[in-house]
Amino acid sequence: MIGYAQSGPQPPCGVDSIPPHPSLAGSPAVKFWSTDELGERWRPPACTGWTGEGFSTLVTTAARFYHAEGMESLLRQSGAISSLVGMRYWSTTHKQWQTLIPDAYAVTNAQGNQRRNDFTLEELTPGSVLYFQQADNLSGKAIFRLHIAEATPDRLVFDVANVTLMRYLILPLFHPGEMQSIYYLERESESVWRYYGMARTGKNASSLTIGHEASWVNRSVAFFRHVAGIPTDREPPAAR
Repeated sequence: MIGYAQSGPQPPCGVDSIPPHPSLAGSPAVKFWSTDELGERWRPPACTGWTGEGFSTLVTTAARFYHAEGMESLLRQSGAISSLVGMRYWSTTHKQWQTLIPDAYAVTNAQGNQRRNDFTLEELTPGSVLYFQQADNLSGKAIFRLHIAEATPDRLVFDVANVTLMRYLILPLFHPGEMQSIYYLERESESVWRYYGMARTGKNASSLTIGHEASWVNRSVAFFRHVAGIPTDREPPAAR
């Protein structure tokens, strides 16, 4: 833990990840970082492409998972926005499994005024920027940008950020660009992949979103399970 505090989170960008990937049996490992550990002026690793310093919430998820179908199926799934619908997580407030994403679909542009089918494999090329609308059970509906940073047979990197204001009822939670996440998928062997996800909310995000460590952990694990093809409501939850 001392080493984490000194260096902070590190995605697998030509260096060993921090925290390191756990074993298959121990996956996933989730860490909720605090400003006490990293300081209020923490800057993200350059390879994330993120700008600006600080955060209100910062969570990393490292894991290994079985996947025998190859990178193309993982890439195709990253563009299957409709498959997010029904994703579940353990609500620590309600003490039960709840639907995290009740609705999600691809749109033609950042304005989100035209719904379309899921993104095709041909559209999911390195450098592609695509848009989708997603409804969260707490932060409402927003348009998100999906960026494919890398896509090779052995490595997939993509990042997501909101491009419209996110609200809880009428209260602003996250202004455009304040909810960011990035995902690194790397082949380790014929049927084992490494996963590293990092999510950050901006330091100016609503105070309503600060804290809630167990909820952020469970949401992060839900997305990992979705990518890994594991039922998102499989017992036990990561945090009660």
